Amino acid sequence: MLAYRGGVPILVREFLADVARVGAALADGGHVLNVCSDRYHFTVGLAASLVAGKVSLLPSTRTPEVIAQLRRFAPDAFCLTDEEECALELPRVRFPASRGAAATAGAEVPRIEAGRRAAWVFTSGSTGTPVPHQKTFAGLLECMRVAAERLALTDGRSHAVVATVPPQHMYGFESSVLLPLVSGNALCAEHPFYPADICHALEAVPRPRILISTPIHLRALMAAGLALPATDLIVSATASLSTELAREVEQRCGTRLLEIYGSTETGSIALREPTRTAEWHLWPHVTLESRGEETFAQGGHIGQRTRLYDVIEPLGVDRFLLHGRTADLVNIAGKRSSLGYLDHQLNSIPGVVDGAFFHGAAAADGTVARLGACVVAPGLEAAAITAALRRRIDPVFLPRPLLLVASLPRTSTGKLPQEALRSLAAAQTKPSGAA
Repeated sequence: MLAYRGGVPILVREFLADVARVGAALADGGHVLNVCSDRYHFTVGLAASLVAGKVSLLPSTRTPEVIAQLRRFAPDAFCLTDEEECALELPRVRFPASRGAAATAGAEVPRIEAGRRAAWVFTSGSTGTPVPHQKTFAGLLECMRVAAERLALTDGRSHAVVATVPPQHMYGFESSVLLPLVSGNALCAEHPFYPADICHALEAVPRPRILISTPIHLRALMAAGLALPATDLIVSATASLSTELAREVEQRCGTRLLEIYGSTETGSIALREPTRTAEWHLWPHVTLESRGEETFAQGGHIGQRTRLYDVIEPLGVDRFLLHGRTADLVNIAGKRSSLGYLDHQLNSIPGVVDGAFFHGAAAADGTVARLGACVVAPGLEAAAITAALRRRIDPVFLPRPLLLVASLPRTSTGKLPQEALRSLAAAQTKPSGAA
Protein backbone atom coordinates (compact mmCIF):
# COMPACT_ATOMS: atom_id res chain seq x y z
CA MET A 1 0.00 0.00 0.00
CA LEU A 2 1.39 3.40 -1.00
CA ALA A 3 -1.24 5.97 -0.02
CA TYR A 4 -4.71 6.70 1.32
CA ARG A 5 -7.39 9.07 0.11
CA GLY A 6 -10.37 9.44 2.42
CA GLY A 7 -9.24 6.26 4.17
CA VAL A 8 -9.32 4.25 0.92
CA PRO A 9 -6.00 2.52 0.09
CA ILE A 10 -4.10 3.32 -3.12
CA LEU A 11 -1.90 0.42 -4.19
CA VAL A 12 1.57 0.54 -5.73
CA ARG A 13 0.33 -0.74 -9.09
CA GLU A 14 -2.21 2.10 -9.23
CA PHE A 15 0.54 4.60 -8.42
CA LEU A 16 2.80 3.25 -11.18
CA ALA A 17 -0.05 3.45 -13.70
CA ASP A 18 -0.76 7.05 -12.63
CA VAL A 19 2.94 7.95 -12.95
CA ALA A 20 2.99 6.63 -16.53
CA ARG A 21 -0.25 8.43 -17.38
CA VAL A 22 0.88 11.79 -15.95
CA GLY A 23 4.35 11.42 -17.46
CA ALA A 24 2.78 11.15 -20.91
CA ALA A 25 0.86 14.40 -20.29
CA LEU A 26 3.82 16.53 -19.15
CA ALA A 27 4.96 19.40 -21.35
CA ASP A 28 8.33 19.48 -23.13
CA GLY A 29 10.01 21.86 -20.71
CA GLY A 30 12.72 20.56 -18.40
CA HIS A 31 11.48 22.24 -15.19
CA VAL A 32 8.16 21.59 -13.43
CA LEU A 33 6.44 23.81 -10.88
CA ASN A 34 4.26 21.17 -9.22
CA VAL A 35 1.44 23.03 -7.42
CA CYS A 36 -0.94 20.07 -7.00
CA SER A 37 -2.77 20.55 -3.70
CA ASP A 38 -3.69 16.87 -3.38
CA ARG A 39 -0.62 15.23 -1.80
CA TYR A 40 -1.00 12.04 -3.83
CA HIS A 41 -1.28 14.04 -7.06
CA PHE A 42 1.85 15.98 -6.07
CA THR A 43 3.69 12.70 -5.44
CA VAL A 44 2.61 11.24 -8.77
CA GLY A 45 3.74 14.45 -10.49
CA LEU A 46 7.09 14.32 -8.70
CA ALA A 47 7.67 10.70 -9.73
CA ALA A 48 6.53 11.32 -13.30
CA SER A 49 8.92 14.28 -13.54
CA LEU A 50 11.82 12.16 -12.26
CA VAL A 51 11.10 9.38 -14.74
CA ALA A 52 10.86 11.92 -17.57
CA GLY A 53 14.16 13.56 -16.58
CA LYS A 54 12.52 16.83 -15.52
CA VAL A 55 13.50 18.85 -12.45
CA SER A 56 10.94 20.00 -9.88
CA LEU A 57 10.93 23.63 -8.75
CA LEU A 58 9.99 24.26 -5.10
CA PRO A 59 9.92 28.01 -4.36
CA SER A 60 9.18 29.35 -0.87
CA THR A 61 6.16 31.31 -2.17
CA ARG A 62 4.23 31.69 -5.41
CA THR A 63 3.76 35.45 -5.60
CA PRO A 64 3.73 37.03 -9.10
CA GLU A 65 7.22 38.42 -8.48
CA VAL A 66 8.59 35.00 -7.47
CA ILE A 67 7.00 33.38 -10.52
CA ALA A 68 8.62 36.05 -12.73
CA GLN A 69 11.98 35.28 -11.10
CA LEU A 70 11.42 31.54 -11.67
CA ARG A 71 10.75 32.21 -15.36
CA ARG A 72 14.10 33.97 -15.58
CA PHE A 73 15.82 31.11 -13.72
CA ALA A 74 14.18 28.36 -15.83
CA PRO A 75 12.65 29.79 -19.03
CA ASP A 76 11.34 26.33 -20.01
CA ALA A 77 9.36 25.91 -16.77
CA PHE A 78 5.71 24.88 -16.81
CA CYS A 79 3.11 24.37 -14.09
CA LEU A 80 1.46 21.05 -13.15
CA THR A 81 -1.82 21.69 -11.33
CA ASP A 82 -4.90 19.80 -10.17
CA GLU A 83 -6.99 22.98 -9.69
CA GLU A 84 -9.75 24.11 -12.04
CA GLU A 85 -8.35 27.64 -12.00
CA CYS A 86 -4.66 28.50 -11.85
CA ALA A 87 -3.57 32.14 -12.11
CA LEU A 88 0.16 31.49 -12.32
CA GLU A 89 1.83 33.10 -15.33
CA LEU A 90 3.33 29.87 -16.65
CA PRO A 91 2.34 27.33 -19.31
CA ARG A 92 -0.01 24.91 -17.55
CA VAL A 93 -0.57 21.16 -17.61
CA ARG A 94 -3.71 19.92 -15.90
CA PHE A 95 -3.32 16.76 -13.83
CA PRO A 96 -5.23 14.22 -15.97
CA ALA A 97 -8.40 12.62 -14.69
CA SER A 98 -8.05 9.09 -13.36
CA ARG A 99 -8.86 6.22 -15.67
CA GLY A 100 -8.98 3.58 -12.95
CA ALA A 101 -8.78 0.49 -15.15
CA ALA A 102 -5.34 1.51 -16.42
CA ALA A 103 -3.64 -0.04 -13.36
CA THR A 104 -1.91 -3.31 -14.16
CA ALA A 105 -0.11 -5.78 -11.92
CA GLY A 106 2.86 -6.05 -14.28
CA ALA A 107 4.03 -2.44 -14.20
CA GLU A 108 7.75 -2.14 -13.47
CA VAL A 109 9.22 0.22 -10.88
CA PRO A 110 11.29 2.80 -12.79
CA ARG A 111 14.99 3.16 -11.99
CA ILE A 112 16.32 6.66 -11.28
CA GLU A 113 20.03 7.50 -11.40
CA ALA A 114 21.35 8.32 -7.93
CA GLY A 115 23.11 11.49 -9.05
CA ARG A 116 20.08 12.87 -10.90
CA ARG A 117 19.10 16.41 -9.99
CA ALA A 118 15.62 15.91 -8.58
CA ALA A 119 14.69 19.43 -7.52
CA TRP A 120 15.69 23.01 -7.07
CA VAL A 121 14.47 24.34 -3.72
CA PHE A 122 14.47 28.07 -3.07
CA THR A 123 14.96 30.27 -0.04
CA SER A 124 13.86 33.89 -0.23
CA GLY A 125 17.28 35.32 0.69
CA SER A 126 17.90 38.66 2.36
CA THR A 127 17.09 40.53 -0.86
CA GLY A 128 13.79 38.75 -1.47
CA THR A 129 15.19 37.10 -4.61
CA PRO A 130 14.80 33.29 -4.51
CA VAL A 131 18.13 31.57 -3.90
CA PRO A 132 18.29 28.11 -5.56
CA HIS A 133 19.70 25.01 -3.89
CA GLN A 134 20.15 21.76 -5.80
CA LYS A 135 18.76 18.50 -4.39
CA THR A 136 19.94 15.24 -5.89
CA PHE A 137 17.87 12.08 -5.82
CA ALA A 138 20.51 10.24 -3.77
CA GLY A 139 20.85 13.07 -1.26
CA LEU A 140 17.11 13.24 -0.64
CA LEU A 141 16.85 9.46 -0.21
CA GLU A 142 19.81 9.26 2.17
CA CYS A 143 18.39 12.02 4.37
CA MET A 144 15.03 10.26 4.58
CA ARG A 145 16.57 6.85 5.28
CA VAL A 146 18.19 8.32 8.38
CA ALA A 147 14.97 10.11 9.34
CA ALA A 148 13.00 6.86 9.04
CA GLU A 149 15.44 5.11 11.36
CA ARG A 150 15.44 7.94 13.91
CA LEU A 151 11.62 8.07 13.88
CA ALA A 152 11.42 4.26 14.22
CA LEU A 153 9.41 3.84 11.01
CA THR A 154 11.32 0.79 9.81
CA ASP A 155 9.75 -1.77 12.16
CA GLY A 156 7.92 -3.62 9.39
CA ARG A 157 4.51 -2.11 10.12
CA SER A 158 2.69 0.08 7.61
CA HIS A 159 2.25 3.54 9.13
CA ALA A 160 -0.26 6.03 7.73
CA VAL A 161 1.30 9.51 7.50
CA VAL A 162 -1.13 12.44 7.84
CA ALA A 163 0.34 15.94 7.37
CA THR A 164 -0.90 19.49 7.93
CA VAL A 165 1.93 21.00 5.87
CA PRO A 166 1.92 21.36 2.07
CA PRO A 167 4.10 19.00 0.00
CA GLN A 168 5.79 21.95 -1.75
CA HIS A 169 7.43 23.17 1.49
CA MET A 170 10.82 21.52 2.24
CA TYR A 171 9.60 20.03 5.55
CA GLY A 172 6.39 18.79 3.96
CA PHE A 173 8.26 17.57 0.86
CA GLU A 174 10.59 15.47 2.97
CA SER A 175 8.34 14.29 5.80
CA SER A 176 4.96 13.82 4.11
CA VAL A 177 6.07 12.64 0.64
CA LEU A 178 9.63 11.29 0.56
CA LEU A 179 9.67 9.80 4.07
CA PRO A 180 6.70 7.45 3.53
CA LEU A 181 7.99 6.45 0.09
CA VAL A 182 11.50 5.68 1.33
CA SER A 183 10.37 3.85 4.47
CA GLY A 184 7.63 1.75 2.88
CA ASN A 185 4.81 3.56 4.66
CA ALA A 186 1.66 5.21 3.30
CA LEU A 187 1.14 8.93 2.68
CA CYS A 188 -2.29 10.55 2.89
CA ALA A 189 -3.61 12.63 0.00
CA GLU A 190 -5.41 15.15 2.21
CA HIS A 191 -3.94 18.44 3.45
CA PRO A 192 -5.99 19.12 6.62
CA PHE A 193 -5.64 22.57 8.15
CA TYR A 194 -8.40 23.12 10.72
CA PRO A 195 -8.52 21.01 13.92
CA ALA A 196 -11.71 19.18 12.94
CA ASP A 197 -10.22 18.30 9.55
CA ILE A 198 -7.03 17.03 11.20
CA CYS A 199 -9.04 14.78 13.52
CA HIS A 200 -11.14 13.50 10.62
CA ALA A 201 -8.05 12.73 8.50
CA LEU A 202 -6.48 10.79 11.38
CA GLU A 203 -9.67 8.86 12.12
CA ALA A 204 -9.99 7.85 8.45
CA VAL A 205 -6.77 5.82 8.41
CA PRO A 206 -5.77 2.72 10.40
CA ARG A 207 -3.16 2.63 13.13
CA PRO A 208 -0.26 2.99 13.45
CA ARG A 209 -0.74 6.56 12.30
CA ILE A 210 1.59 9.56 12.35
CA LEU A 211 0.84 13.27 12.29
CA ILE A 212 3.37 15.58 10.61
CA SER A 213 2.61 19.10 11.79
CA THR A 214 3.86 22.45 13.12
CA PRO A 215 3.60 24.31 16.45
CA ILE A 216 0.86 26.64 15.15
CA HIS A 217 -1.30 23.71 13.99
CA LEU A 218 -0.71 21.78 17.22
CA ARG A 219 -1.57 24.76 19.35
CA ALA A 220 -4.85 25.27 17.47
CA LEU A 221 -5.58 21.55 17.81
CA MET A 222 -5.12 21.70 21.59
CA ALA A 223 -7.29 24.82 21.88
CA ALA A 224 -10.17 23.37 19.86
CA GLY A 225 -11.38 21.12 22.69
CA LEU A 226 -12.05 18.19 20.35
CA ALA A 227 -11.78 14.49 21.14
CA LEU A 228 -8.41 13.62 19.66
CA PRO A 229 -7.88 10.31 17.83
CA ALA A 230 -5.16 8.03 19.17
CA THR A 231 -1.98 8.88 17.30
CA ASP A 232 1.16 6.77 17.50
CA LEU A 233 3.67 9.52 16.75
CA ILE A 234 3.55 13.29 16.20
CA VAL A 235 6.39 15.12 14.45
CA SER A 236 6.81 18.89 14.52
CA ALA A 237 9.09 21.36 12.73
CA THR A 238 9.36 24.87 11.17
CA ALA A 239 9.50 26.66 14.55
CA SER A 240 10.60 25.89 18.09
CA LEU A 241 8.03 24.00 20.14
CA SER A 242 7.60 24.99 23.78
CA THR A 243 7.99 22.27 26.40
CA GLU A 244 4.54 23.12 27.78
CA LEU A 245 2.81 22.61 24.42
CA ALA A 246 4.79 19.44 23.71
CA ARG A 247 3.80 17.98 27.08
CA GLU A 248 0.12 18.84 26.52
CA VAL A 249 0.16 17.23 23.06
CA GLU A 250 1.71 14.03 24.41
CA GLN A 251 -0.71 13.81 27.32
CA ARG A 252 -3.89 14.50 25.38
CA CYS A 253 -2.99 12.37 22.37
CA GLY A 254 -1.41 9.59 24.40
CA THR A 255 1.61 9.68 22.14
CA ARG A 256 5.25 10.57 21.69
CA LEU A 257 6.21 13.89 20.11
CA LEU A 258 9.49 14.45 18.26
CA GLU A 259 10.92 17.60 16.70
CA ILE A 260 12.96 17.80 13.51
CA TYR A 261 15.54 20.51 12.87
CA GLY A 262 16.72 21.50 9.42
CA SER A 263 16.58 24.15 6.74
CA THR A 264 15.69 24.48 3.09
CA GLU A 265 19.38 24.47 2.26
CA THR A 266 20.32 21.36 4.26
CA GLY A 267 17.11 19.40 4.63
CA SER A 268 16.53 17.61 7.95
CA ILE A 269 19.69 17.16 10.01
CA ALA A 270 18.71 16.64 13.67
CA LEU A 271 16.04 15.38 16.06
CA ARG A 272 15.02 15.88 19.68
CA GLU A 273 12.31 14.82 22.11
CA PRO A 274 11.32 18.17 23.66
CA THR A 275 9.60 16.78 26.77
CA ARG A 276 12.81 14.97 27.72
CA THR A 277 15.69 17.17 26.61
CA ALA A 278 16.65 20.51 25.05
CA GLU A 279 19.50 18.84 23.15
CA TRP A 280 19.33 18.11 19.44
CA HIS A 281 21.01 14.97 18.04
CA LEU A 282 22.56 15.23 14.58
CA TRP A 283 22.06 12.76 11.75
CA PRO A 284 25.01 10.36 11.39
CA HIS A 285 27.97 11.79 9.42
CA VAL A 286 26.58 15.36 9.64
CA THR A 287 28.90 17.70 11.54
CA LEU A 288 28.77 21.33 12.65
CA GLU A 289 31.60 23.84 12.44
CA SER A 290 31.53 27.15 14.33
CA ARG A 291 33.40 30.20 13.06
CA GLY A 292 32.85 33.15 15.34
CA GLU A 293 29.08 33.62 15.55
CA GLU A 294 28.45 31.59 12.38
CA THR A 295 27.74 27.85 12.23
CA PHE A 296 28.13 25.61 9.19
CA ALA A 297 26.77 22.11 8.52
CA GLN A 298 28.47 19.57 6.31
CA GLY A 299 28.73 15.84 5.64
CA GLY A 300 26.15 13.11 5.24
CA HIS A 301 23.51 14.00 2.67
CA ILE A 302 24.51 17.70 2.60
CA GLY A 303 26.07 18.39 -0.78
CA GLN A 304 28.34 21.21 0.34
CA ARG A 305 29.34 23.12 3.46
CA THR A 306 26.28 25.22 4.30
CA ARG A 307 25.71 28.06 6.74
CA LEU A 308 22.90 27.73 9.30
CA TYR A 309 21.18 31.00 10.13
CA ASP A 310 20.54 30.03 13.74
CA VAL A 311 22.30 30.64 17.03
CA ILE A 312 23.74 27.20 17.82
CA GLU A 313 25.75 25.97 20.79
CA PRO A 314 27.62 22.74 19.92
CA LEU A 315 27.76 20.06 22.63
CA GLY A 316 30.33 17.60 21.38
CA VAL A 317 30.40 16.07 17.92
CA ASP A 318 26.77 15.01 17.57
CA ARG A 319 24.68 17.25 19.85
CA PHE A 320 23.80 20.94 20.10
CA LEU A 321 21.47 23.48 21.68
CA LEU A 322 19.41 25.84 19.55
CA HIS A 323 18.99 29.43 20.76
CA GLY A 324 16.88 30.88 17.96
CA ARG A 325 17.36 32.52 14.59
CA THR A 326 20.29 34.85 14.03
CA ALA A 327 17.89 37.43 12.62
CA ASP A 328 15.73 37.15 15.76
CA LEU A 329 18.37 38.54 18.10
CA VAL A 330 17.40 41.83 19.72
CA ASN A 331 19.81 44.30 21.33
CA ILE A 332 18.22 47.40 22.85
CA ALA A 333 19.98 49.72 25.28
CA GLY A 334 22.71 47.14 25.76
CA LYS A 335 20.24 44.41 26.73
CA ARG A 336 19.89 41.24 24.63
CA SER A 337 16.95 38.98 23.97
CA SER A 338 15.38 37.16 21.01
CA LEU A 339 12.05 37.42 19.22
CA GLY A 340 11.49 33.73 19.95
CA TYR A 341 11.77 34.26 23.70
CA LEU A 342 9.57 37.36 23.60
CA ASP A 343 6.95 35.57 21.47
CA HIS A 344 6.92 32.72 24.00
CA GLN A 345 6.26 35.10 26.88
CA LEU A 346 3.52 36.88 24.92
CA ASN A 347 1.76 33.65 23.97
CA SER A 348 1.94 32.37 27.56
CA ILE A 349 -0.41 35.13 28.74
CA PRO A 350 -3.88 33.67 29.46
CA GLY A 351 -6.33 34.86 26.82
CA VAL A 352 -3.73 35.38 24.08
CA VAL A 353 -4.64 33.16 21.12
CA ASP A 354 -1.70 34.15 18.92
CA GLY A 355 0.88 36.89 18.98
CA ALA A 356 4.26 37.91 17.63
CA PHE A 357 6.85 40.66 18.07
CA PHE A 358 8.45 42.39 15.10
CA HIS A 359 11.34 44.74 14.47
CA GLY A 360 10.23 48.25 13.67
CA ALA A 361 11.87 50.21 10.87
CA ALA A 362 15.29 51.66 11.75
CA ALA A 363 15.32 55.28 12.85
CA ALA A 364 16.69 57.96 10.54
CA ASP A 365 19.90 58.21 12.60
CA GLY A 366 20.51 54.47 12.22
CA THR A 367 19.64 53.56 15.80
CA VAL A 368 17.60 50.42 16.52
CA ALA A 369 13.88 51.07 16.56
CA ARG A 370 11.63 49.79 19.31
CA LEU A 371 9.81 46.53 18.92
CA GLY A 372 6.17 46.21 18.00
CA ALA A 373 3.73 43.32 18.44
CA CYS A 374 0.52 42.11 16.85
CA VAL A 375 -1.75 40.09 19.11
CA VAL A 376 -4.91 38.02 18.66
CA ALA A 377 -6.63 38.13 22.06
CA PRO A 378 -10.44 38.41 21.99
CA GLY A 379 -11.67 39.81 25.30
CA LEU A 380 -8.37 41.41 26.35
CA GLU A 381 -7.37 45.06 26.21
CA ALA A 382 -3.95 46.12 24.97
CA ALA A 383 -3.20 47.71 28.35
CA ALA A 384 -3.83 44.42 30.16
CA ILE A 385 -1.51 42.55 27.79
CA THR A 386 1.20 45.18 28.26
CA ALA A 387 0.84 44.94 32.04
CA ALA A 388 1.20 41.15 31.87
CA LEU A 389 4.27 41.48 29.63
CA ARG A 390 5.82 43.95 32.07
CA ARG A 391 5.84 41.17 34.67
CA ARG A 392 7.55 38.79 32.24
CA ILE A 393 10.12 40.76 30.23
CA ASP A 394 12.49 43.70 30.66
CA PRO A 395 10.65 47.01 30.04
CA VAL A 396 13.04 47.94 27.19
CA PHE A 397 11.49 45.13 25.14
CA LEU A 398 7.85 46.15 25.70
CA PRO A 399 6.21 46.56 22.27
CA ARG A 400 5.28 50.00 21.03
CA PRO A 401 2.89 49.68 19.38
CA LEU A 402 0.98 46.64 20.66
CA LEU A 403 -1.83 46.11 18.18
CA LEU A 404 -4.87 43.89 18.62
CA VAL A 405 -5.70 42.15 15.34
CA ALA A 406 -8.17 39.52 14.14
CA SER A 407 -5.48 37.13 12.87
CA LEU A 408 -1.80 36.98 12.01
CA PRO A 409 -0.55 36.58 8.40
CA ARG A 410 1.01 33.15 8.89
CA THR A 411 2.10 31.00 5.97
CA SER A 412 0.69 27.51 5.39
CA THR A 413 3.46 26.11 7.62
CA GLY A 414 2.82 28.58 10.43
CA LYS A 415 5.76 30.84 9.72
CA LEU A 416 5.38 34.57 10.16
CA PRO A 417 7.64 36.78 8.01
CA GLN A 418 8.71 40.00 9.68
CA GLU A 419 7.75 42.05 6.64
CA ALA A 420 4.22 40.62 6.75
CA LEU A 421 3.92 41.70 10.39
CA ARG A 422 5.19 45.19 9.61
CA SER A 423 2.70 45.48 6.75
CA LEU A 424 -0.13 44.34 9.04
CA ALA A 425 0.91 46.89 11.66
CA ALA A 426 1.11 49.65 9.05
CA ALA A 427 -2.40 48.81 7.83
CA GLN A 428 -3.73 48.85 11.41
CA THR A 429 -2.22 52.26 12.17
CA LYS A 430 -3.08 53.91 8.84
CA PRO A 431 -5.27 56.98 9.45
CA SER A 432 -8.92 56.56 8.50
CA GLY A 433 -9.49 57.59 4.87
CA ALA A 434 -5.80 57.36 3.94
CA ALA A 435 -5.04 55.99 0.49
